Amino acid sequence: MLAAARAAHPNEACGILLGAGERIEAFSQTANVHDRPARRFEIDPQALIDAHRTARSGGPQIVGYFHSHPVGPAEPSSTDRAQAASDGRVWAICGEGELAFFRAVEGGFETLSSTIIDG
Repeated sequence: MLAAARAAHPNEACGILLGAGERIEAFSQTANVHDRPARRFEIDPQALIDAHRTARSGGPQIVGYFHSHPVGPAEPSSTDRAQAASDGRVWAICGEGELAFFRAVEGGFETLSSTIIDG
């Protein structure tokens, strides 16, 4: 995810977090199709449709979403707070060279702890 953010700079990178339950097992980078990609992100709708189809046919589930803040910290912005569904999904946000994880809940986001397991 950090590499995706660096590669997309000065635009926002985005993608889908895949896995099961509380575990993120894969990251699928997607195109940012927003008309202002330097300031906002929109995951390619076809990538979301494909991920949902894969999940319905027994593949990894959509655990959450990723995006970067090219100028700003790794925390939900006011735009993120306004647009997030309170669906319990994980949001991974990269900013200022850091990666942080949050859960979209009623009224905003809660900060999550994370552990990277290699293998």
